Amino acid sequence: MIDTPPSTLIASPAGEADLPWLRAVAHRIQDTPGTFLSWLEEILEDDEAVRAAAKRSYWHPNGFAKMVLHASADFRIRLHVWPESAEPSRGESNPHSHRWEFASTIIAGEGLSMAEFREITEGGKVHNRYRYGADPANPAALLADGEARLEVVKTPNARRGDVYSCDTEIVHTVRPIEAGLTATVVIQGPHRTSTTVVYCEPGETDDQPNGELTETDFRTLVGAVAKAVASCP
Repeated sequence: MIDTPPSTLIASPAGEADLPWLRAVAHRIQDTPGTFLSWLEEILEDDEAVRAAAKRSYWHPNGFAKMVLHASADFRIRLHVWPESAEPSRGESNPHSHRWEFASTIIAGEGLSMAEFREITEGGKVHNRYRYGADPANPAALLADGEARLEVVKTPNARRGDVYSCDTEIVHTVRPIEAGLTATVVIQGPHRTSTTVVYCEPGETDDQPNGELTETDFRTLVGAVAKAVASCP
């Protein structure tokens, strides 16, 4: 199938898709952009592959596209795209963790600015804590889980040429460094936990539905990323 990445780019893991394997794949994508570009172009030329990928993709409420290029029991390959915007601070503004480990690499744009947080008992900033994935009837719902105080412990930047990895313990926010097109490839491992945590500032709504991503959106965004990758020296 076209949505299966070429084996020269990503070979199936010999065992579990753990964090070192995810990082190795991200480095391979970073080191062989031409191979990744060819795969993107093959997907765009296959109507069935575009249709399937668009169905499992969506617009995040914070204004960027989460597109799943490949999905298997072992791992997923996602393309996160922030379209060009006059607002440079767009991004995932709610501190959150993940149910799975991942490694990512920037393939278009300047890069991403992140902040990593931890809960503390005094000081910091008060947030409402929610659990994502805790409602079997609606896995995307956020269930209230009390209040928490958060402090920033680290502010890493990921720029083109870098690989950023994250385990299930890290709570972070992510924002593009610049207002132009920004894209990152995310290699996602299997679920490690059944739920994850999301924090919202007091007064901020927890009703943050995902938006539909159409086949036209998919073609436009992936085409823009492919053009950006092709133009990189």
